[in-house]
Amino acid sequence: MVIIILLINVVYVSFFTIRMILTLKGRRYVAAAISMIEVVIYVVGLGLVLENLNQIQNLVAYAVGYGLGVIVGMKIEEKLALGYITVNVITKEYDKDLPNELRDKGYGVTSWQAQGLEGNRMALQILTPRKYELKLYHTIKELDPKAFIIAYEPKTIYGGFWVKAVRKGRLNKSEG
Repeated sequence: MVIIILLINVVYVSFFTIRMILTLKGRRYVAAAISMIEVVIYVVGLGLVLENLNQIQNLVAYAVGYGLGVIVGMKIEEKLALGYITVNVITKEYDKDLPNELRDKGYGVTSWQAQGLEGNRMALQILTPRKYELKLYHTIKELDPKAFIIAYEPKTIYGGFWVKAVRKGRLNKSEG
C-alpha cells in the first residue's frame, strides 16, 4: 500500500507540474487534457490515504511521493524544453566575428555597439529554442570565454525571418 501511494503521488505531482508549465506557456488544450488525468490520479491517491488514515506510513508515503513528484515533473519539463530562450551577450571581442559565427550555426542574432564601464563593447541578442540553450552557452564560451551572458524566457515572439528558419529545421541541422 505504501509503495502504491508513493507512486501514485509521484505520477500525480509530475502531471501537476507539467500542466502548470503548459498553462504558463499558453498551451491550454494540452494542459486541460492533462488536468483530467491528473485529477483522477489525485482522487485515487488521496482516497487510499484517507481510507487508511490510521496508518502513518501511508501519510508519509503521500508526502514523500509529493516531493519526489515535484523533482520528476521538473526533470520531465527540462527534457521537453518547451519554448524559446533569449540570451544577451556582452563581449569586448570586436576583432572576432561572433555574430556571423553564431548565425552560421543557425541562431538568430542581433548585434550593436554598446558602452561599458571599461569602454566599447559588442552587445548581442540571440534567440533559440530552449532545447538548444546549453549548446548555445557552450558555443559562446568557446568563441569568447570572457563573454558576459544573461538569459531569459520571452513571453511573446512575433515576426522575423528567424522563426520561419527554425520551423524549417535550419537550426537543428546546423547544430548537429
